[in-house]
Amino acid sequence: MLNLSKLLFTRKARTVAAIACLAVPALAHGQTTAVPLQDLSSFQNPGKTWQVVGEVSADLAEENKLILSKGTGVLVNMPTKKNKGQDLLTAFEHGNVDLELDFMMAKGSNSGIYLQGRYEVQLLDSWGSTARSANSLGGIYERWDENRPEGQRGYQGYAPRQNAGRAPGLWQHLKISFQAPQFDASGKKTANARMLRIELNGVTIQENVELFGPTRGSISNDEKPTGPVRLQGDHGAVAFRNMKVTHYRKAQPELRNLTYRIYQGRYERQPLYDSIPPEAEGPQGTSNILTSNLETGTKQYLIRYNGTLEVKEPGEYTFNLFARGGSGAIRVNNQDAVPFRSWEGKGTVTLPAGEFPFEVLYSKYMDWEKPVLALRVSGPGVREFLISEKELVPDVEADPIIVSAQERPVLRSFMDLPGQYRVTHAVSVGSPDQLHYTYDLDHGALVQLWRGDFLDATPMWHERGDGSSKALGSVKQFGKPTLTLATLATEQAAWATDTTGSNFTPKGYSLNQSAEPSFRYRVHGASVQDAFRIIESGRGLQRELNIQGPASGLYARVIDGEKIEDAGKGMYLVDDKAYYVRLDDLAGAKPIIRTVNGRQELIVPVRSKLVYTLLF
Repeated sequence: MLNLSKLLFTRKARTVAAIACLAVPALAHGQTTAVPLQDLSSFQNPGKTWQVVGEVSADLAEENKLILSKGTGVLVNMPTKKNKGQDLLTAFEHGNVDLELDFMMAKGSNSGIYLQGRYEVQLLDSWGSTARSANSLGGIYERWDENRPEGQRGYQGYAPRQNAGRAPGLWQHLKISFQAPQFDASGKKTANARMLRIELNGVTIQENVELFGPTRGSISNDEKPTGPVRLQGDHGAVAFRNMKVTHYRKAQPELRNLTYRIYQGRYERQPLYDSIPPEAEGPQGTSNILTSNLETGTKQYLIRYNGTLEVKEPGEYTFNLFARGGSGAIRVNNQDAVPFRSWEGKGTVTLPAGEFPFEVLYSKYMDWEKPVLALRVSGPGVREFLISEKELVPDVEADPIIVSAQERPVLRSFMDLPGQYRVTHAVSVGSPDQLHYTYDLDHGALVQLWRGDFLDATPMWHERGDGSSKALGSVKQFGKPTLTLATLATEQAAWATDTTGSNFTPKGYSLNQSAEPSFRYRVHGASVQDAFRIIESGRGLQRELNIQGPASGLYARVIDGEKIEDAGKGMYLVDDKAYYVRLDDLAGAKPIIRTVNGRQELIVPVRSKLVYTLLF
């Protein structure tokens, strides 16, 4: 018989238990506030090493140094030999919270963020390092016990999944979703704190990590329901900006008095129930009776749930429904929150506090699919949670096919970019130094650069596949590929958006003894060798173009972006300090920063050679 019991919502007691196993948290619907950085009034008793400035940058040649400019909006800690600094605590306290911010490390710097002042997420300049430990950037720091044997005093630390960190002087983005420890009425701890998720530069590096107690250096080993955010200030120079805090303090809505009806048959559209007798029905909780009236091998049916949704906090609620193998719908307070649609749907309803009629439909009509129904709910001050059974979370359809970079792979595939653009002749090159890139053979262009793990080839190789692969790490994409080399009538002429009139002809590539490729092509009558090298333990990607027979007026577009800042000595910062460009050898030519259609471009007149490095 087909066991439908796993598809159904549980009675209240089991629903509450399932809520403890939260789904991936959402930032939406919490009470989000920005931490003002016009001055230091958002913090308790700030020490002298902390200040608010307008701009900040790093000196890549000097340890523990940040260069400051007057203004507001950036919080900076600059300890010195005379004043080693002290930690900074927020004036507010938090329980369940999402913390989101940008940070910048000085060269060799060390800092940290303590949730509730007790649980540290490590901040560290890890540029050029492939090692991962609890002490690495994004690691959850160890706990400490002096009574344990030597070499074992540090324990229960958690390394990040990937090293997704960037160079000193670049802004990095961090998101932390934290679940506070829970206590009963007597003050006894009933649940440990958890790092539900930590994202660094767009990459999930920690997920659902249980914290059995405060980490080393905590303000106290006595855990509490709330505490301040604490920024470590006695180790190294660090800057913060765009700090946002989302509190989750409100009670979750609950389902009550659930009943079910099961209708046998194929329902690709929402039926009129009054004309159809149910195959089975009853109050939720009568498990194992749900399948007694169904024939063996039944794979097509519809389940209808009715009940009451108790809402304790008025506001906007979002319902996220996954109905694998068919369609689903949600109706709340006589409003269609999620209309009847296939596979998945999401909708929002504004509700006052109170009790409201609630209906969920799940129509399973695809014979070959596994039945799965999952429902997640979020609301004002309520982090998204799973309101169906834990085992209903959609499983992974295939084991991921991950390509390691240890053997310096060079992999051909399609590569999809934002804006629904597909690079059909992409070559992705991996490095054991964990800095990788993708090159477009159709344009002789660098497509993207990323740090961390290499490629997910599941879309390409699972079953028939679609020919594409995905970068796994922290990615910097360079937009829709265009020619690197083009002829310009003047320095201000628009750059060609395609290869028309360029006579661009790819000639393949060759590998050196280190398995590093040099791409070859002809463009505007010139023969080009386009070589890439990972340098300085993965700190940068160096590109060397050698050009034979360059045409008159031939230019190279090194980079384009919203903003390009000249940092001096051949160094440039691009897109609000997202990455560096270092000009190494221009064969005597002079670089030009120009503005075209609201964007800036760094172009160079081409002679026989051009060498530059992206530091990332």
